Amino acid sequence: MTTTSKETAVLQNYINGIWVDSKGSDVLDVINPATNECLAKVPISTREDVEDAVEAAKAAFQTWKNTPVPKRARIMYSYHHLLTEHHEELAKLIVKENGKAYKEAYGEVQRGLECVEFAASTPTLIMGETLSNIAEDIDSSMYRYPLGVVGGITPFNFPMMVPLWMFPLAVACGNTFVLKPSERTPLLANRLVELFTQAGAPDGIVNVIHGAHDVVNGLLDHVDVKAISFVGSQPVAKYVYERSAAMGKRVQALSGAKNHHVVMPDCDIEKAAQHILTSAFGSAGQRCMACSAVVVVGDNDKFIEELKVKADAMSIGNGMDEEVLLTPVIRESHREKVLGYINQGVVEGASLIRDGRKEMEERTEGNFLGPTIFDHVTPEMTIAKEEIFAPVLSLLRAKDLDEALQHIEKSRFGNGATIYTKDARAVRQFREEADAGMIGVNVGVPATMAFFPFSGWKDSFYGDLHVNGKDGLNFFTRKKMITSRFDF
Repeated sequence: MTTTSKETAVLQNYINGIWVDSKGSDVLDVINPATNECLAKVPISTREDVEDAVEAAKAAFQTWKNTPVPKRARIMYSYHHLLTEHHEELAKLIVKENGKAYKEAYGEVQRGLECVEFAASTPTLIMGETLSNIAEDIDSSMYRYPLGVVGGITPFNFPMMVPLWMFPLAVACGNTFVLKPSERTPLLANRLVELFTQAGAPDGIVNVIHGAHDVVNGLLDHVDVKAISFVGSQPVAKYVYERSAAMGKRVQALSGAKNHHVVMPDCDIEKAAQHILTSAFGSAGQRCMACSAVVVVGDNDKFIEELKVKADAMSIGNGMDEEVLLTPVIRESHREKVLGYINQGVVEGASLIRDGRKEMEERTEGNFLGPTIFDHVTPEMTIAKEEIFAPVLSLLRAKDLDEALQHIEKSRFGNGATIYTKDARAVRQFREEADAGMIGVNVGVPATMAFFPFSGWKDSFYGDLHVNGKDGLNFFTRKKMITSRFDF
């Protein structure tokens, strides 16, 4: 897995069941965001490395596509068992390289396990359909077949869950896979493929290539890569979609978000504030389902005060410390970008009612930023429009639910939206009119389970078929129709 001593460990790529050195000479440090400790070095691989991985996956596909479906499912059962055995180890590894709190990391592992459970259901999921007598003595049947080699490009913020959104279902459907994990969180990806091999996966079924732009473009441009699954920022998602689609590939590109939570006057203020606090500042706000904008309906200063009090009481620190909720952002460079957004919010006239920069100034190590809350934000402000991906929360005002829904509609993103209320009529109106693909009712993070699609709208998604659920199944398979006459 590595080529040098622990102090300067350079990670290797995994191709055709073997750990191999990258052909590239450049490396990046893998940093613990809480301590700035260098955990390892990750290679910046080349297109030649991508070619090797795709060739291995293409060769493995010739056998794997004909492997009995129950046998593929049994590998998933074994994989699930191994991941469960290593649940704590995997959670701690997430904390080290991503920085999130241990409780959240433990929950992320559980979400990954649910994806493997779903993939293990493949014998039922990929059944075809048959209709007899579509005409006299003629029957018609539909069979599902794998695509071939699939590429997956995953982000730093969920280094376990997102890869497991992709490759378990893809390979259970008979495809082979080349994974390009984030260069910021490569350790977990290597561990996942180690355990997958231990579960009985044949060589070449899943390959891992570390790197950056050249690896991404190598996958997007490769004629033998039939589909691309991507999760990341909006500009890159758009680029991945357009470049891959131009090559005739299937693409699912999950993008950015600006999730609005609407606080109605009749809601339980204490519970709403707690859910919003956890949603906005958990994982340091670095998740595409985080609450980043709250629309306060009516005069509800009590809610805002409750939110501020809870933010002031938040525990901030290393994710391995018990009871810590707010952890560091991924890199110092990202924190600098976030500080620019905070300054812009002040310049544009928003009221900074909770300045998280004071916690940053109190710490000598780690990429920490305290909970930051702006009030009296308008939809035209930069902090209201752009994804900041940090513990920064914007409060907008609305006179009623109709105006709150207009705020949501103005956003170019459409991942999630939540309403806090006891009014059934308000719930139904919100469900029907909120312009987002995942709706929450008194729920802080309305993310779906693995058996439902993760259905972002607008600029939060590029493509036609989402990850997970029936969408994921359809994305990783193609249909063949058979029409048979029996009176010959």
